[in-house]
Amino acid sequence: MFRTLALSLAFALPVPVLADQTGKILNDHVLSGFDELAVSSAALSNAAQESCVASSEPLRAAYATAFDAWTGVSHLRFGPTETDNRGFALAFWPDSRGSTPKTLSGLIADQDPVVDDPEAFQSVSIAGRGFYALEYLLFDDRLSALGDADYRCALVQAIARDIAGTSRAINQDWQTHYAELMQSPHKGGVYQTQAEVLQEFYKALDTGLQINADLRLGRPLGTFDKPRPKRAEAWRSGRSLRHVQVSLEHLRTLAALLAAGDAELAQSLDIKFEAALTKAAALDDPDFSGVATPAGRFRVETLQQTINDIRTEVTQLLGPTLGVSVGFNSLDGD
Repeated sequence: MFRTLALSLAFALPVPVLADQTGKILNDHVLSGFDELAVSSAALSNAAQESCVASSEPLRAAYATAFDAWTGVSHLRFGPTETDNRGFALAFWPDSRGSTPKTLSGLIADQDPVVDDPEAFQSVSIAGRGFYALEYLLFDDRLSALGDADYRCALVQAIARDIAGTSRAINQDWQTHYAELMQSPHKGGVYQTQAEVLQEFYKALDTGLQINADLRLGRPLGTFDKPRPKRAEAWRSGRSLRHVQVSLEHLRTLAALLAAGDAELAQSLDIKFEAALTKAAALDDPDFSGVATPAGRFRVETLQQTINDIRTEVTQLLGPTLGVSVGFNSLDGD
């Protein structure tokens, strides 16, 4: 867990109020989100068992639902998500070296029997596991037709089963252990004060906004002379824009819960999130291929700036209101 934080714990609110705020964040945002991930991932695994061909509409629909659920909690990059690199096992991206197609090609070429053993499959490189690996097998023209069809089927089923198992493990840890750690901080514990708990959620909000602005939008934008639409997240399945929208909706909820003690700030943040979501809805560019045109690039840049404006308000107003600072987050390399 990232603990190199520049803390400013000047919280004026009494501990019972902070505990109540933590409880609402856990119940309304965290636990419900990870439970949805576990349920939808189990449905994805079941769909893969029923039909494992890339063109299967029920399988693709189950994939979309489960991927939505992961996107909604993907900013919560601490605790059970960090354990055993579970977050990366679910979502290895960005993949700047093309490790995922290489790993999948190797498994298919060797017809590696690891697909038949769920426990052994956990030893497969994270590049060959999770939602992005499954995207290649369902939506990439080359990978979805590579090698033996029966083995590809077994690999699709193994990845879907592994996603379900990882999601279930994260959810169980939250429901049976980690939520209590956050709800009842104590001296010598993972969290020693309620303010430290809110610090963690505040950092998650900042991280989520940064992922959207710098990675989900920044990577396909590239530079004006060299846009990189094929660097967009999940472009093969046409989900690049959707991930921004789903993420913003969930971050909006977290921001509202964190700002609940300041009605004016909560309203201001909500207005900014609404502006970002309105701009996103108007893009009509599901895979961000439009960044290759000046007009399309401008619209994506405008959305990026709107998200950065939210992040500025979170840093300059929400942080001081809570009495915390973001310090370093998981994207800063600490």
